[in-house]
Amino acid sequence: MAKMKTQRSKAKANAKDAKDVRKLIAQNKKARHDYVILDTFECGIVLTGTEVKSLRQGRASLVDGFAQIDGNEVWLHNVHIPEYAQGTWTNHAARRKRKLLLHRAEIDKLIGKTQETGHTLVPLQLYFYRGRAKVEIALAKGKKEYDKRQTLREKQDRREADRAISSVRRRQRAAEG
Repeated sequence: MAKMKTQRSKAKANAKDAKDVRKLIAQNKKARHDYVILDTFECGIVLTGTEVKSLRQGRASLVDGFAQIDGNEVWLHNVHIPEYAQGTWTNHAARRKRKLLLHRAEIDKLIGKTQETGHTLVPLQLYFYRGRAKVEIALAKGKKEYDKRQTLREKQDRREADRAISSVRRRQRAAEG
């Protein structure tokens, strides 16, 4: 009897762990290239039924997206969620503005930071977490062209160093074996 209870509790724990996994829908890789990320926030997003169904099919694009504070609310603009194929007249507009759900303290912090010059809100990821659609937005500052080149150079140098280290280790293993 005790063995059966532990098996059930393990099954429940595995089911809970499966729910806690992020299911990535869309990612904005270009944002990390174009902006210096200062801070990130996880937001809920207000969606219609057909938008959720379209997202569950893994269809969305964050490329031109940005967030904007209007009054005391944060809105997500230009995120493309295509119309649901089996939708009827209830289908949504693909690029409508969508309300983001944040705590009041987070909104106040964003209001103060975005009023500084050069700061903006950029969506980084769109994903499902525990069955709910979430957006990870970043408080970001635009990079200059020379900053982008510097970042690429550093990335390339790091990659070359890693390759050199791994080739030395391979040679050492070959000499030992």
